[in-house]
Amino acid sequence: MSDTFEKPAVAEAEESDNGGARKDALGLASERTLESFAHLDEKKILRKMDIRLIPMLALLYLLSFLDRGNIGNAKIEGLQEDLKMTSDQYNICLTVFFFSYAAFEVPSNLLLKRLRPSRWLPTIMVAWGVVMTLMGIVQNYHGLLSARLFLGVAEAGLYPGCAYYLTMWYCRHEIQLRQAMFFSAASVAGAFSGLLAFGIAKLDGLGGLEGWRWIFILEGLATVVVAFAAFFLLYDFPETASFLTEEERAFVVYRLKYQGQANSSDEGVVRVAQADEFDWKYVKQAFADWQIWANMFVYWGIVCPLYGISLFLPTIIKNLGYVSSTAQLLTVPIYITAAILAVVTAYFSDRVGKRSPFVITCIILIIIGFILAISSTNPGVVYAGVFITAVGIYSGFAGNIAWLSNNLAGGYKRSAGMAIQIGVGNLGGAFASNFYRQKDAPRYILGHALELGFASAGLIAACLLVFSYMRVNKKRARIISEGGLSQFTPEELSAMGDKALTFRYMY
Repeated sequence: MSDTFEKPAVAEAEESDNGGARKDALGLASERTLESFAHLDEKKILRKMDIRLIPMLALLYLLSFLDRGNIGNAKIEGLQEDLKMTSDQYNICLTVFFFSYAAFEVPSNLLLKRLRPSRWLPTIMVAWGVVMTLMGIVQNYHGLLSARLFLGVAEAGLYPGCAYYLTMWYCRHEIQLRQAMFFSAASVAGAFSGLLAFGIAKLDGLGGLEGWRWIFILEGLATVVVAFAAFFLLYDFPETASFLTEEERAFVVYRLKYQGQANSSDEGVVRVAQADEFDWKYVKQAFADWQIWANMFVYWGIVCPLYGISLFLPTIIKNLGYVSSTAQLLTVPIYITAAILAVVTAYFSDRVGKRSPFVITCIILIIIGFILAISSTNPGVVYAGVFITAVGIYSGFAGNIAWLSNNLAGGYKRSAGMAIQIGVGNLGGAFASNFYRQKDAPRYILGHALELGFASAGLIAACLLVFSYMRVNKKRARIISEGGLSQFTPEELSAMGDKALTFRYMY
């Protein structure tokens, strides 16, 4: 078994019904050594966790991404014309979502730690399902603008919450595969969105409503139904997981608690548990951490193309000369292929214990795809370019989320740090919402060029992060070899989190 593990973010809900069980699991884990769990089948435990956690999270995120991106499908079914909006007004409706989305991500992640995930996540799902349903009855630009604003507020906690939730269960050398399986639901949502929109649009005229309205109404109602099921199907924390035995719970807690440390057998490093108690200093540390802000450029290099593709892909394909129904269907193979390759890439990334080679390769694919799209007028070449770009986006996104979470130690710092990355990073969606202007059709040279620029900046930032992590790891190893570790107690090292001499950055 590997000894590079990371502590799950344990919410301070000891007063809940499961508080006693959580204390028992935590206490048992702190009294054990890794060798004392050697008789347990780690792979069997992971399979049990996968079966009970990943499908439900994937379904939640599929609905989230479906609901936020279906406006692109609604547009080519007549939304803009029926609401008498200009192309600039349509872009503003796309943009406003990301400002409210970004503003509420950090508070939501902190609440997730302090409340039970099985209550918090379904609650915000009900909220955005209701908003999505009401989008189907808006009558003008201002109504759609208001709905998109509140949709951002409601959806803000879902993706960062689920991504962080997974770090409460899985170690950092296992997390990308699970992130990819969960996030690939977004890719499936893209494919499903095209198929679903194609079918729902046939309801045009039913009940006196246009087809695009039914897209919002039916997908919103589906979200509410699944949300109520999630109240009963989501598990909270490893410490209270009823599908694990008491000893298995202690093992899961232990391996998470002591991950991310230097090899103690080589360097004589003391065992340091990651801090999990709440203190505002951990939130402040997250806002002041250089690696989060450096990673932001990597994130933008992936997420700007992601939202450009998800919001405008049907329109881009339609403007290549295809009718609406064909444009919807041509998005399907792109998303399905991207989903499969995202999982394959994540498997090998976890297998070799590296993040940066895969993230950097994915960004290079994004760059190649946009170069093809911007340099040709041939519909087949443009379609191929978008195809290659999508493959790079979905594989790279999951890898980058896992990369940063691997390098943030301490439950509350990781909670805040991941929310900052995803929240501020998703402002890239606000940028991308305005890249593809209607007047630039059909080639969209400006949009492709801007996406190309962000991807190039992300590539540079990723390379700088790798060199920085290598330098810091070598420096810490040198200080330890010179006896510098004796200046700190285990408690002080625990409070330092990923800044401790014993912590090693993953790259």
